[in-house]
Amino acid sequence: MSDLTAVWPILAFRDARAASRFLVEAFGFEERAVYARDEDPSIVEHGELRWPLGGGIMFGSAGKDDSPFGQRAPGNDSVYVVCDDPDALFERASAAGAEIVRPLKDEDYGSRGFTVRDPEGNLWSFGTYRGE
Repeated sequence: MSDLTAVWPILAFRDARAASRFLVEAFGFEERAVYARDEDPSIVEHGELRWPLGGGIMFGSAGKDDSPFGQRAPGNDSVYVVCDDPDALFERASAAGAEIVRPLKDEDYGSRGFTVRDPEGNLWSFGTYRGE
């Protein structure tokens, strides 16, 4: 099995630049790329945020074109992200204004984590469970 990132969730945002800033501040993603439209820099054609433990997401502006990707409705996605210190991340996300959906708790299957909603409505679950 490879350690390369081979799965990239892709999210659409009404305000992709603001969403990127929020995800960096609230959760600790690292912005790696933002490619905007030349004639309208508010429209993000493609962006990438990396997660410090590996992987990341791709994103762009909702309504950017008539393609299936450009016409996706924002705020309907749910992403699970592995973290090593859910308690500290919960405090960070809360302080940044993330809406708490499910508070920090220990799960029967051994994970510790929580779920929050970003300003555009997407659900973000963070926990220590790394899969089987």
